[in-house]
Amino acid sequence: MKTQFYFFQVIILLLCLVFGILAFDFYESKKWMTALLLFSLSLSMIVLNIQHSQRFGKEAKQILDAIEHKDFSLFPDKKQKHPLKQQAVNLYYQEKEKNIDLLSFKILYENILNQLDIGIMILKEDRNDWEIFYSNQKFIEILKVPKYNKWSYYEEKIPDFFKLIKETNFRESQDFMEVSINQSGFQTYSVRTTRLETPREDFYIISLESVQRIIERKEKMAWNNLMKVISHELLNTLTPINSLIRNMEYITDQESISTDDQDEMKESLRIVNNKSEQLLTFVNNYRQVAELPKPKIQKVFIKPVIEKVLRLMESEFQNKKITLTTNIREYQIMADEKMLERSLINLLTNALHAIEEIDDGKIIIHTDQQNTRTVIRIEDNGIGINEQISDKIFLPFFTTRTNGSGIGLTLTKSIMDAHHGYITFRKQERGSVFELWFV
Repeated sequence: MKTQFYFFQVIILLLCLVFGILAFDFYESKKWMTALLLFSLSLSMIVLNIQHSQRFGKEAKQILDAIEHKDFSLFPDKKQKHPLKQQAVNLYYQEKEKNIDLLSFKILYENILNQLDIGIMILKEDRNDWEIFYSNQKFIEILKVPKYNKWSYYEEKIPDFFKLIKETNFRESQDFMEVSINQSGFQTYSVRTTRLETPREDFYIISLESVQRIIERKEKMAWNNLMKVISHELLNTLTPINSLIRNMEYITDQESISTDDQDEMKESLRIVNNKSEQLLTFVNNYRQVAELPKPKIQKVFIKPVIEKVLRLMESEFQNKKITLTTNIREYQIMADEKMLERSLINLLTNALHAIEEIDDGKIIIHTDQQNTRTVIRIEDNGIGINEQISDKIFLPFFTTRTNGSGIGLTLTKSIMDAHHGYITFRKQERGSVFELWFV
């Protein structure tokens, strides 16, 4: 197509040249009328060619303007004679395909965000101001506000929320706020913000999630994990018992029971007894977690409690040649002394197991106070906690030890929850640190 166009242009130019030369020749021969006719024909061909090129140029510009303004309502023929217009048409359809892809992704992402049970609003910075880039339906429903294009319009509608976001200086943050629900009460929401800086534009993402839903989701996950553990434990215990009972039924159905059969029945009964004891131990451990008594809160000085626990475990430290370092200050907390002792024994027992396979085992106990909070910190230089199981260590009956019950950390966490405190842990380059925080 491009070759034909250039060939046509060359033919026109040659004809114009030929007509011009002939017109000049007839002019020299004083054949005025013929010369004028040929000259007019040559000039007309030049003018028509220029107009023809200008028309194609104008059409090409129209297509380029459509691309610039994202107007893809045109349907130009995909095959053009003029090369400039052909390039413009090719570019037009390339950009149109990209625009269709972008719109498809936009619709997809908006549908995904609208399906979330989390309120999402995205702001875009515009000349030291912020405009609304996107907000999903959940965000609008939570705050009960209309959709605006400018972030500043929300200052009057939701002043408390607007102030909360403004105080973050449009940087990463996390906070909580209460939202009125049907004028009958309030619901607490977690407010998270993140700033995203791109080479061209800056975005600020705000998310709103119901704290109650977060708690419900975590409780459901914990319940499902607990059911898996209980099912696993029951099957491991009852399956061999059922098999042994069927075997004994088979033996007792015989007319005579041999000495070997009697010995086999005794062994089966011994195994059944052991498995039953394991199941009873499991149930008792479960009751310790599920039926934790209400703590008897009173004023407790933590130094004598820690020293008492260390005396109880002194022989274990000596037998395993553990280096014990303490930095215990005398702080007073409101707690149940017996439960505090149990929590400390659980954490120290875990520390002992973590360092039993190393030669230079060390345990450090440290107390501190930060504002109104008191912390007891127990640190070891043992094998540490694998990242793959770090989110499971507080689950009931989860253990990495062969003879472990898997309730130590769970019970400690339950005790701290009952005291309105909390337990934290972090992995170190070597070993772990557990902290008991009393508020």
